[in-house]
This record gives sequence, structure tokens and C-alpha cells, in this order.
Amino acid sequence: MHSFDANIYIQKFNDLLTLRDLAANTVISYNSMLRSYLQWIDTRLAKSPETVSFEEIRSYIMYLKQTRHLDNRSINAHISQLVFLYQYVLHLPWNKYEVPFMKFYTKLPAILTPEQVHAFIASIPGLRERAWVALMYSAGLRTAEVRHLRYEDIQRDNMRIYIRCSKSRSDRYAILAHKTLDILTQYWYAYGRPKGWLFPGMDASKPISHATIPWFLSNHKKQLNWDVPITAHMFRHSFGTHLYEQGCDLLTIQKLLGHKSATSSLIYIHLSTRTMSKITSPFDCEVTT
Repeated sequence: MHSFDANIYIQKFNDLLTLRDLAANTVISYNSMLRSYLQWIDTRLAKSPETVSFEEIRSYIMYLKQTRHLDNRSINAHISQLVFLYQYVLHLPWNKYEVPFMKFYTKLPAILTPEQVHAFIASIPGLRERAWVALMYSAGLRTAEVRHLRYEDIQRDNMRIYIRCSKSRSDRYAILAHKTLDILTQYWYAYGRPKGWLFPGMDASKPISHATIPWFLSNHKKQLNWDVPITAHMFRHSFGTHLYEQGCDLLTIQKLLGHKSATSSLIYIHLSTRTMSKITSPFDCEVTT
């Protein structure tokens, strides 16, 4: 016998997510994590969410770590979802000292060399797929930004791209490379001159799905027999790093990438070989005696 009706909590949870106007991917993730939590307390505790103690919540966190083997970042996402559930849905106080967020390591993202990027793009036989990757690298676009491009967003006269679907919830302009425009022009004529979504899905009223580009990258990498990881975001990081290595200032890179804070752009200093090559270790300095 169920101790509570999960659908009641899920419905109210989603109503409040809608009011907060959270990003679509966040809504999907939060729903998945909520269902996992509700199922756990129903089967393990046979209690309603309102009656679960902080000690029992900590047991759930240990279950995520020791049984499901989630990494610390993923567990922190689950905790964030629990905070939302308890504060917004259950109207119960949350004590961050009872269920603290987990520490995690920040790893530098992998990037490709300019030679690798050009070789990867040149190896793509399809014009549509080549256009996706060219946009991600030449303009530093996210996958969602490529998917949601419309025909009118490509501004050929001033060589820029209008980005309306930004993660930071603010519109911006990205640069339009001449080589990318050439690929886009060839694609546009070959694929029926789309005037709505630049990359329409099976249903022309919608853009390509969020899984399409990652799926293509994974398959194409296998065909090339490359032993380096290839992800959509890698091209964006490579764009930022290569710009910095060419002498572009961090404020400009921040604006082009749509980062809310300049701190997000500082990672390209760490990724750049130019930065390291200009620094002399004190061990290599001459010592006067």
C-alpha cells in the first residue's frame, strides 16, 4: 500500500517550476530526481514527504552515493531539488547544516587544437551536420543555441548571429565567420531553403531534438577512429581558448560566449598554452650572488 499519492506532489512541484520559469532541461532533471526520491521514501520508509526527518534524508543521500554511485555534482543537484521541494511545495524549513552540499573537484574541460577542429569539420560529409559543428566552433554556440536558430538570425550584412535562446536568459550577438556562412549558404539551398527554424526537425514546426547533435558527434567520432573525447561543448571551449590565444581580451570573450560573469571566462587563461609559455619559473631565473 502506498503511503501517499506521488502525483499530488509531482503536480504541485511542476506548477511551481512553471511559476519560477526554470529552464526546460532543469525541469526535466528535477522531475526525474523528484520521482526517484518519492519512490525511495515510499518503498523504504512508507512515509509521506512531510514526515521524513533530516536523518532519513541523509540516508537517501548516502543511497545515492553508495548504491547508485552518483558523483558529488549529481548528488548536489539532487539536494537542490530537495531544497526546492521542501521550501516551495511542502512549506517546511530546510537546514543546510543537516544536509550539506558535497565538495567536488573542478576539472579543466578538454579542448581541441585548431588543426583537430578543422580536420573534424572537413571530414563531415553532410552539409547540415557540418553547419552544426561550424557554428559551435566558429561562434562558440551551445547546442541549444544552434538548435533554436531561425533563418532571420543569420545576419549576413554585418556578419553576426542573433542568439535569442541563451542559457543566461539574455539575448546577444555572436560572430559569423565567412567560412561558416559559406557552409550555411550551401546547406540552405540543399535543404529546401528553410525560412522558419534554420534546422527544422521531423516536424517542421519544431527544431531538431536536443539529442540529435550529440548523437551525430558520437557516431562521427567512431567513424574517424579518434581516441580523443568529442562533445558539443568542447567546440565552444575550443573557440574561447583559441580566441584568447589570438590575443582577444577576456571581456570580449565573455560577451561573445554569453557568460553572465567574467569569472566564467577566466578558465580560458588556464586552458591557453600562450599563458604558460610567457611565464618563467623562478627556478629558471638567474641568481646573482
